Amino acid sequence: SQRPSSSLPGMSRKFVADLSPEEGMEVDCTQAELTKTAFEDSAELPDVKDMRLEAEAVVNDVLFAVAEMFVSHSLHNAVDVAYINVQTREGNRYCLELTEAGLRVVGYDFDQVDESVLTQYHETVYSLLDSLSPAYREAFGNALLQRLERLKQNGQ
Repeated sequence: SQRPSSSLPGMSRKFVADLSPEEGMEVDCTQAELTKTAFEDSAELPDVKDMRLEAEAVVNDVLFAVAEMFVSHSLHNAVDVAYINVQTREGNRYCLELTEAGLRVVGYDFDQVDESVLTQYHETVYSLLDSLSPAYREAFGNALLQRLERLKQNGQ
């Protein structure tokens, strides 16, 4: 017999039969105890995105529309900041800083952080690259059109 497991706060509606044994187990501790334990076991604050992982995701999202893009190996990446090197299709090189505030240009070559460079933060990599590279904008637009065309051909 399947019954919804919606009685658990914060859980999505799943059926108990769909849960793995670990997910379906009852626990004898409160949310506060879980949070406390998670915090004690980790040097990182709860609910903080790891910018190193975010940077890898950013690169994978837009690599198709730039000449070269990779997370810096020589600059210090941490939980709260990561650096991404990008070369646009026009051949311009940038070093980008990724933080909770967003992305911004911090240098005009790979692995270069220039404290005198004061550029605005962008919420997304798409917005930042759109402002830097007409060829990115064109490649992104073409990819979008191709995707729409495939959806149309598949009758969706």
